[in-house]
Amino acid sequence: MSDRDKYPADSGRRRFVKGVVGGAALAGVGATGAAAINSATQASGAGGGSTQAYAIENTDGPAPRGMPQIPVEIDDEGYLKGVWPEVKTEDQGGIQVTIAETEDFKGSGVTYSGDWFQFCGVESYAGLGPEFDSENYFRSGAAPGYEWQNEVYSEGDRLHVDDFSDYKEWSNGVGTDGLGKPATGRWRSEDAEDVIPVQVIKSDRVAEMAENDPWLEASTEDGFIAWLNKCTHFCCVPKFKSEGSAKFNAEDDVYCQCHQSVYDPFSIVQTLFVARPRPEE
Repeated sequence: MSDRDKYPADSGRRRFVKGVVGGAALAGVGATGAAAINSATQASGAGGGSTQAYAIENTDGPAPRGMPQIPVEIDDEGYLKGVWPEVKTEDQGGIQVTIAETEDFKGSGVTYSGDWFQFCGVESYAGLGPEFDSENYFRSGAAPGYEWQNEVYSEGDRLHVDDFSDYKEWSNGVGTDGLGKPATGRWRSEDAEDVIPVQVIKSDRVAEMAENDPWLEASTEDGFIAWLNKCTHFCCVPKFKSEGSAKFNAEDDVYCQCHQSVYDPFSIVQTLFVARPRPEE
């Protein structure tokens, strides 16, 4: 356990937010059809239905869309946290239901919702319940994706900004050195049966992106960006700068070894998809 918890070169592909993608299945649905989809997929109090989210862009492979961002905060001691939407109660058809949703997140004009993460079975995880009691810190998992984490953390230790201080030089021998420093971990998973996997990167490219975009200014901090690390194809767990990714020109990207889906963590896009409802309580 760490002492604290005891008490990349430019690829030329900066794209920022580029409108709605990944919603081919919904593109031809009119207002009436969209209402029907919502009615068919939304269980009272369980969320789901037609959802727009911000995600790291899927650029290749069979994945239908990007993986959703988790807004980042840094606490007063330098520990990294993922922001959970505001928990509130609203009337739906005369029934009072609890939802997780923040309108105009930090003045960005974006509605941030727990529905963003309701895919790949994660919607059934306890940590996605609006009222799940969590301190929201990003914590290193049982099998970290990077050797540097094994040297610094034990399982369950909180990720700390100081441990990313060498981000401008960091390398694991894959792709371009100094592009950024990544970590894998979990979020809202303590005292829960299922683990919500996340990936975090600190990079100057993230800080540069945030200077030009209200959403990224609100959802990243000090060059840190994070996302729910479940491939939208078959729910595998991808990795930034993964071994074997060079064969698919993905050595500076997030690569899923299962079926070769590729994601660009430095291109954030808005996606449209049908989020699954959470199981009824």
